[in-house]
Amino acid sequence: MGLQLRGTHALAGAAPVLMTAPVLMTAAALNAQEIIRLPAEDRWLSPDFEEVYRVGSLSGEDWELFGYIYEVGLDGAGQLYILNVQSSLITVVGPDGGFRRAFGGPGEGPGEFRSPMALAVFRDGRVVVGDDRDLTYHLFRANGEFERRVRWALQGDWPVLTALMPHPEADALFSAVGSQFRSISSMGERKTHTSRPVERIMLTGEVATKDTVAEGWLPEGGESLYAGVPQVKAFGSRMLAGVFPDGSVAFSDSTAYAIRIARPEAGVWRILRRGLQPIPVTNRMINAERDRQRRAIPDRAPPSYRESALETIANMPFSDEVAILRALRTGWDGDIWVQRHGEEPSDDQGPIDVLTMDGRYLGSYRAGSIEMPDAFGPGGLVAFIEEDEMGVQTVVVKRVALEIN
Repeated sequence: MGLQLRGTHALAGAAPVLMTAPVLMTAAALNAQEIIRLPAEDRWLSPDFEEVYRVGSLSGEDWELFGYIYEVGLDGAGQLYILNVQSSLITVVGPDGGFRRAFGGPGEGPGEFRSPMALAVFRDGRVVVGDDRDLTYHLFRANGEFERRVRWALQGDWPVLTALMPHPEADALFSAVGSQFRSISSMGERKTHTSRPVERIMLTGEVATKDTVAEGWLPEGGESLYAGVPQVKAFGSRMLAGVFPDGSVAFSDSTAYAIRIARPEAGVWRILRRGLQPIPVTNRMINAERDRQRRAIPDRAPPSYRESALETIANMPFSDEVAILRALRTGWDGDIWVQRHGEEPSDDQGPIDVLTMDGRYLGSYRAGSIEMPDAFGPGGLVAFIEEDEMGVQTVVVKRVALEIN
């Protein structure tokens, strides 16, 4: 697999062909997991992406009045799919930015949603929508026609919906306990977790079935994933996951800079590390974070809300270390985008690193130069959900000049 860096994605201040060879370490003690150590020094990428189109405007066409955009996705033809939770519609936009079709809508009939809260777009244009009111996955064909419903795989615990990641080669989804949260229901019996597994959800029957791809680490005292609101210790590790073109998954589950790559039926077989170390949490950091959260309580909040919020802030647990990674997504061709924390421990908008699944560090975008893409597509397409000062949401599709061959 060769790499080409070209156009606007070339490394700033360096020749495009400059690459640093990874260091490979095979650890027999870790069940022959391959450890790849990447350079610690940042090499900055130019954020000058080519804008392809943008949709969403109060003065635009009727179909562009989206309300509240919850998620977006891209298929193999470069079509954009927008989940609007206010209208319960999926809007499909062509590669030229023009309207193609819309499907879904509120209701309880075939192809209608009661509470659509998660979207997964397959490469061939098929769509799955997770509905947390009727606890089903709604499956649609590539032309937008409703195909069938599949009931959630409930195992006696509170139904929790996290981000759904489509398997590129199968009728299946991936999800991870504790990952990007979508919704929760208090139905059923609460289940105590001892890990944060990455799960494969098979959609071939009337009821979904699950198997575990890998077991993510759950920090001690961090089992508050199902207490109404998903929580981890302040500054602590998050469960971050993405899916590769071959159906492998990448995930991060610790405060360290470690990206674990796992295959179904095989588990973790490769770990990517950068020489960046988590910093210890100090009393100054703890006091500053409590003060920041107190200031964030709205001035007009009811007394009961303020009292409850102040109590929560006073009793919130803190990690011993500041987790390095705050977000992770996988690109169309197997690249990994990971966002680090910023200058302050609570700042999630730090630099964004771009790696490959075979263990190469391509470079980093400086903090604030770009946002983490909300969706990836073919040919370097990326989609961002933006919001203006009036609260009007726009989806911007751009092109990154990054090719992995």
